[in-house]
Amino acid sequence: MARSAPRDDAGDRDLTVGEPATSAAGLPGVTHALRAGVAQMGVRRTALTLARVNQPGGFDCPGCAWPEPAARHRAHAEFCENGAKAVAEEATLRRVTPEFFAAHPISELATRSDHWLGQQGRLTHPVVRRPGTDHYTPIDWDEAFRLIADQLRALDSPDRAAFYTSGRTSNEAAFLYQLFARSLGTNNLPDCSNMCHESSGVALLGTIGIGKGSVTLDDLHRAKLIVVVGQNPGTNHPRMLSALEKAKRDGATIVAVNPLPEAGLMRFRNPQRPGGLVGAGTPLADHFLQIRIGGDLALFRAIGALLVAADAVDADFVDTHTTGYAEYRASLDELDWSAVTAATGLDRAQIVEVAKLFADSEATIVCWAMGLTQRQDSVDAIREIVNVQLLRGMIGKPGAGLCPVRGHSNVQGDRTMGIWHEPPAWLPALGRQLGVPMPTATGLDTVGAIRAMRDGDVRVFMALGGNFAAASPDTAVTEAALASCALTVHVSTKLNRSHVVPGETSLILPCLGRTERDRQAGGEQFVTVEDSMSAVHASRGRLAPASDQLLSEVAIVARLARATLPDSPVPWEAYQADYPTIRATIAGSVPGFADFERRVAAPDGFVLPHPPRDRRTFATASGRAAFTVSSLTVIEVPPGRLLLQTMRSHDQYNTTIYGLDDRYRGIRGGRRVVFVHPDDLAALGVADGDVVDLVSEWSDQVERRAKAFRAVSYPTARGCAAAYFPEANVLVPLDSTAAGSNTPTSKQIVIRLERA
Repeated sequence: MARSAPRDDAGDRDLTVGEPATSAAGLPGVTHALRAGVAQMGVRRTALTLARVNQPGGFDCPGCAWPEPAARHRAHAEFCENGAKAVAEEATLRRVTPEFFAAHPISELATRSDHWLGQQGRLTHPVVRRPGTDHYTPIDWDEAFRLIADQLRALDSPDRAAFYTSGRTSNEAAFLYQLFARSLGTNNLPDCSNMCHESSGVALLGTIGIGKGSVTLDDLHRAKLIVVVGQNPGTNHPRMLSALEKAKRDGATIVAVNPLPEAGLMRFRNPQRPGGLVGAGTPLADHFLQIRIGGDLALFRAIGALLVAADAVDADFVDTHTTGYAEYRASLDELDWSAVTAATGLDRAQIVEVAKLFADSEATIVCWAMGLTQRQDSVDAIREIVNVQLLRGMIGKPGAGLCPVRGHSNVQGDRTMGIWHEPPAWLPALGRQLGVPMPTATGLDTVGAIRAMRDGDVRVFMALGGNFAAASPDTAVTEAALASCALTVHVSTKLNRSHVVPGETSLILPCLGRTERDRQAGGEQFVTVEDSMSAVHASRGRLAPASDQLLSEVAIVARLARATLPDSPVPWEAYQADYPTIRATIAGSVPGFADFERRVAAPDGFVLPHPPRDRRTFATASGRAAFTVSSLTVIEVPPGRLLLQTMRSHDQYNTTIYGLDDRYRGIRGGRRVVFVHPDDLAALGVADGDVVDLVSEWSDQVERRAKAFRAVSYPTARGCAAAYFPEANVLVPLDSTAAGSNTPTSKQIVIRLERA
C-alpha cells in the first residue's frame, strides 16, 4: 500500500555513517527500487507503470539521458533503481492541493528541507502568491495566463524577461517555448545545460564542429578501451553499467579517473543476470587513477605528449582530417612533469601505463560528465581529451569516439530545439516560415540571468520545469535575485525550493508528467525526446493525470503565447490541438528532422546526423578537426584549506531528493556530510564525526558558509573534499565560472573547515 506524505521533517537527526560499498546494484538495488515504487504508487500501479518505462509504446524515463538498446534487445525491465525512483516520484498518489497551501504559509514552507518539500506529492491546481501575502491561493488558468501576459506586455523591453528550461521538457514543448520567447523578442533562454555540459558543447563545437558526443551505444559495446573521467555512472547513469559490463565481457579494458572511488566502477551486480542479482557480479575498472580535483587537463596533456614521443600517432588521420597539429606538437616540448604530478596527484608511472593503453588500443572511447565540466579550465580540459583522440584517429570509426554523458533525459534535445541564449543558425529560416521577426542579439545564460535579476534588469522570470533556486550557484544571491522579480512563474509537477522563493507575484502552473496521458482537441498525443547519443524517439504516457486541472507543457506555452501575443501569425491553437503540427514545423526548420513524423513512429525512432561520426567531416572554419593548445596550471590551495567538489548522493537525481541515504558511500539518514581524507582531517585537527562549517574562499572576499556538516573520514584524493548539492551550492561564487562556457565552478571550490 502507498504511504502518505511525511509530516515530520527529520533532516539529519538520524544520520549514521558506515563503510562504503564495493559494488553497485544487485538485489539491494531491486529492493530499493520496488520499495520506493510501492511507497509512492502502491503495488499494482508500480507493476503497471514500471513495465512501460523505456519501452516501445511506453514513456521515456524522466531521469537520465542514457540511451536504450534497440527495441529487439531491450530487457523487460529497462530501467535502473534511480529511474524507478524518478517514476515513483512522478506517478505518486500523494497530492499537493489548494488545501495544502491554505494550511502552509510560504514562510513556513521555506524552512522545510528539499526532501520534505518533494515528498508532499503532485501539484493539482494552478496557484498564485499575490503581492504582500504569505500563501499561494487558487487561480483559474485563463486568469493566470492574463496575469502573466499583462506583466510581459508591460515590460519596456522583452529583454527584461528570462525564460528558463529544464532538461525534462519534451522536444515539442521546448520548440514552442523558444518560439514564444523569440516571438516576444528576446534570446534570454537560460537552461540547465548552462550549469552542466555547456563546457562540453563549447569544446566540441570548436574542435569537431558539433557540440554533441560522437558515439553510439553499439560503439560502447565494441570499444577496446573505455576511459571514464569525472563521472559516477553507478548513481548518475546506472544503465551505463550494463553497457560497460557488455564491453568488459567482450574484452574491453576500463579505466576510471576520479577523485573518489565509486562503487559502480568497482563491481557491477547486474540485476538482469542471476549472477549479478545474488552473486559477485562483474569487476569493471581495471585501472583506477585517483586524480586530484582539477588534474584532468594535465593528465590528458601528458598522455598526448607520451603518445607523440612513442610515435603512436595515426598520421593518416591527422594529415587528412585535422589542423593545428604542428603547433600542438611543439607545445608538448614544454611539458613540465613536475607540474603534471602536482596537478594530478599521480605518479608518472601511472600516467605512462595508461598512455600505453591508449597507444595499444584500436578502439577507444573517453566518457566524461560534470567532474570535468564545472571548473575554470573545463573547456581546455575537454579539448585535451579531443587532442588525444585526434592523435589516435578515434573519431568516425566503430568502437571509438567522444562521449559526454549528459544528465537530464532531454537536456540535449532541448538544445537541439533551440533552447539556447545564442540564436541558432536555423532561426532566420524559421522566422521567415512563420512570418515572425527573430531577435539576433545574444541573450542571457543562467549566470547572466541571475546577475540581471539581482541588478533589476530582468523583472519577469519563467521556468519551464526544473528547480532553479536549488540548481543554481551562490544560493543566497540566487534566492535574493528571484525574490526581487516582479513576477516569477514555475511550470512544475511537484513542490520544490524555487516555489518558496517567490517574486512579488508568483505563479505555480501544474503540468502533466511523462507518465500521464495527454489528450488534446486532436486526440491522444505523444511527445519526443533526444538521448545523450542523438537518438530521437517517442514518449507516450498512459496514466490518468494526477488532477483534471493539469495542462500539458505544450498547452501551457501555446495558451500563454496567444494571451501575450494576440496578433501573432504563429498557429498556437493548432500546435496545442495536435502535436504533429509542431513536428511538421520542426521538420521544416531544424536540420536532421526531415520527415520527422514518419521516422519517429519506428520503435527505435531515428538517430540525428553527426558528420564527424558518420563521414569524418567537420563543420569547423577549416573543415577539419582542430588540435588546440592550452596552458597547464596547477590549482593552488593555501595551507589548511581543501579543494571541494559538489556531487549527488545515491538517493537523489539532480535537485530531487528521493531519500536521505547514500548507501554506496555508507551514509544513512542524512545529507549534511563532507567527505575528507583521514590524513587531511588529522592535519586540520578535525576528527571523524566532528561537526564543522564549510566556508568557501574566493577573490571577492565574501563569506559563503554552509553550516553544520559532519566530517566523514573517506578515501578521497589528498587535499580534496566532497559534499552533496544543493546543500553545498551556497559555497559556489556566482562569478566563478569556466572560461569559455560560463558554467559555475562547482567542482573547484577552495574551502576551510571551522568548528560549528
